[in-house]
Amino acid sequence: MGDKPRILITGFRPFPGAPYNPTEKLVDRLLRLRRPMFDDIECIGHIFPVTYTAVDRELPALIASHRPDALLMFGLATRTPFVRIETRARNTVTQLWPDAEHAQVRSRTIVAGSDSTRRFGPHTFKLLRAAQQTGIDARASLSAGYYLCNYLSWRAIEATRARHDSERREPTKVGPRIASFVHVPLVPRGTAERRAGSPSRVTFEQLVDAGEAMLVEIAALASRAGLRN
Repeated sequence: MGDKPRILITGFRPFPGAPYNPTEKLVDRLLRLRRPMFDDIECIGHIFPVTYTAVDRELPALIASHRPDALLMFGLATRTPFVRIETRARNTVTQLWPDAEHAQVRSRTIVAGSDSTRRFGPHTFKLLRAAQQTGIDARASLSAGYYLCNYLSWRAIEATRARHDSERREPTKVGPRIASFVHVPLVPRGTAERRAGSPSRVTFEQLVDAGEAMLVEIAALASRAGLRN
């Protein structure tokens, strides 16, 4: 795998009620950035369909195939005009809104008998600071919602825990060392929308700048975590 920290950057496709999801375009832009500092980072991108089965099928496959050191995940929060750095995932899932495959959830919990919440870890505040230093309105969040963003967050934290719990027994265990989830607002697609007015105080280019700063930070964190192990 080499010495470069490997980062899996993910977004979501459009979903019912959101025909445009800027995370697709954001992931693409971050993958195409050319900076000297990125010579020491290996990035892989992936866009999830907004379905529970897709997350359960594709996340483990991506981890097994690419063996990322860190996950940097983006999702859309249509009603929030600023960037939210999620600090935890909750063991809950909505029964009100079906996913893009119109699948209804039968259980109100993701994992029966498990913790009520799982935290990403203190590194989330370093990502928050990195984003804020670009000038964007970014804030820490205590709730990733009840939908696919929270579900992916839970499964990602689960993957980091699985690695940490088994590293002593299986030094070659695959899985991310750290994970973070970032909710972005519904930014305008172009100049015309900005002229018409938008509830978001954030532009897409600002998202790219903040995403770049968080990518650099999470890569450094993953690299340091690897050196300690």
